Order: sequence, then C-alpha cells, then structure tokens
Amino acid sequence: MTDTNDLIYRSRVRGCLLGGAIGDALGAPVEFWDRASIVRTCGEDGVTEFLPDMVGVDEVYGRVTDDTQMTLFTAEGMIRASVRCDRGLGFTVAVVHHAYDRWLDTQLEDGPDGTRDGWLINQQWLYSQRAPGQTCLSALISARQGERSIQRFGQPARNDSMGCGGVMRSAPFGLTPPGWAQSLEWQFDAAAEAASYTHGHPTGQLASGAQAALIAAIVAGQCLPDAVASTLAVLEGHEHHEETTDAIRRALAAAEVGEPGADVVESLGGGWVAHETLAIALYAALVHPGPEGIAEALTLSVSHSGDSDSTGAVCGNILGALYGDEALPPELAFEIEGRGTILELADDFIYEFTQSRRLHGDHFEGRNRWTTRYPGW
Repeated sequence: MTDTNDLIYRSRVRGCLLGGAIGDALGAPVEFWDRASIVRTCGEDGVTEFLPDMVGVDEVYGRVTDDTQMTLFTAEGMIRASVRCDRGLGFTVAVVHHAYDRWLDTQLEDGPDGTRDGWLINQQWLYSQRAPGQTCLSALISARQGERSIQRFGQPARNDSMGCGGVMRSAPFGLTPPGWAQSLEWQFDAAAEAASYTHGHPTGQLASGAQAALIAAIVAGQCLPDAVASTLAVLEGHEHHEETTDAIRRALAAAEVGEPGADVVESLGGGWVAHETLAIALYAALVHPGPEGIAEALTLSVSHSGDSDSTGAVCGNILGALYGDEALPPELAFEIEGRGTILELADDFIYEFTQSRRLHGDHFEGRNRWTTRYPGW
C-alpha cells in the first residue's frame, strides 16, 4: 500500500514541473509587452488564459520557452548524476552542466541526430528556439569549446551576469525527497553551482540557490511563509547575499500591505535579473494564498512590463510544489506543450530519488535499460 506521504511527494514534484511550464507558457507571449499593451489586449485583469502563438498559419496555445526546456534538462541531469553515484563518486553537480550542453543541441540543431545518449535529448518537440537567453548560449558554447576556451565543464562562467537564466531552471534541486539531503544547504549550494555554469555574478547564483531552498522547504512540508523564513536563514549565511535578501524582504513587505496589484509587481522590478524574478514570483504566490488562488497568482506573476515568462515559470514552480499537480488549473494544464514529456520526466525523477536500488541494483535485470535511458554522466 502506498504511503500518503509518498503520494504527496509525487504530487509536489509533478506540480512543480508542470506548474512552472504553465506559468512559462502564460507569460511567454507578453514577455516584451508593457503593462498598457497587456491591459489593451487582455483587459484589466491581465493574462488569464493562454494567448495564441502563430506557427505557420495555425494558432498554437500553451507553448513553453527555454525556461521550461532548461528546467527539464536540470531534472534529467540530476537523475543522471544520481545514477553516477553507483560508481562510488557521490552526487556530482557538474553532470548537470553536460545536461545543459545537450539542451544547447536543441537550440543549434533541427532535431536529434542519434549521436547523443539518453532519452530527453531525443524528444523532437524540444528542438525549438524560444528566445533563449544569450548569456546561457554563449557560456555553454564557450564550455563546449574546451581547451580553446577560458571556461571548462563544471567551472563557473567567466561573465558578470545576474540575469534570470539560472533561477528560472533551479527548482529541480529542491525536489529531492525530504531526508535525501542533510539540509537545505545542499539544495541551495547545488543550485547556485549549477547557475554558475552560465551566470558569473554572485546574485544570479544566490537567487537560484534561494529558489531551490524555497522549493525544498515546501517539499518538506512547510507552509510558504515558513519556507521563506527557512530560505532566508540559509541565504543570509552566504557572502554577497544582500541583494537577494533585500528583494525577498521587499516582496514580503509588499504582500503584507494593500491590495494585490500589477503596480506593486512593477515596483519589485522587471524580472530581467535573478533576484527580481524571485521577488515577483514570491509576491504573487503570497498574495493569492491557497489552491483556489493559483490562477490569480499566475496571472499576477506574468501581467507586468518585464520578463513575464520567467516570473511566471518561477511562480508556477512554487505554486505547483506547494499545492500539487491536482490543484493546477485544468483549463491551462491540459494544453501545455510537452505535457506528456514533463510528467514522464517528473515520474522518472521520483523513481530515481526514491527507488534507485530497484532501478539499477544488481538484482534488477532491466537495469541496463534504465541506465541507457539515463546514463551516469
């Protein structure tokens, strides 16, 4: 008989990944719109449903961006790093850097060519450029160049960027089961390290660590205010934390006074940089509490003059982890691009981090099929 806690954990993981995709797709069409344009097209309430993208002559709804793409490759890289632990090497975050290199293929190639191993890289729908961040692209191309470059795999990027390209993909580091890591410090540090592969500024890394720690605290069963307090306690122990700490505290203060509104969101920044993305997403989640507030929170998180897809993705990660996949708005969830892949990967993540011995233990004759799907590098 399945334990209730197992079902809750499964729902949180699936909710986090699918919720992030929903927020991403909701905000993507208006990413470069100002607030006035959003109101003119969508009304005073903001973006309450998916706006169509034109693909050829067809209207397509629910298309995700690089935010969701890279989040999926983060989760896949973590599974592969866990498989690699069979060699007695421990969990190596740098394996995720190779996962980002596979994502780079989806931005440079038309489709899988059979030369890359694993399952996720062979999903044709991922081979599409959706305004990928130039910082991510340039850092990953630099690492791929190896000896001809100043950057290597597993090393920080040589730039000073604190853009949101790290924080928008960091949620999977918070999704390991309660008790798997010794403390929130591991999730925080691992996510910050993974962000450093493309973003060299401490704020870009620490905001990414904070998002992972926040998700981890939620997965452990904390309510959102308590999870924020736990996150701040970890964050404030790191050098250069002030910018991210201040952004989170401003979001908390804004949530305690006045009516929720887009003007408050605008006061927290545009979301183009990591700490502002986290602040906007957190504010939207705080001012519309409870599963009944998910749709309104997502709308608020994207209906502003900034990086709407990233703020929506991070907000969706938080809400999905908090309330589970069953609470996500079905009128949005059913139409998400790649929903089958997202949920299949979520389940595989759960299997790996809760049942790894059954998947690649010596007693399991199908272990080679699992490690072919997720090779340990």
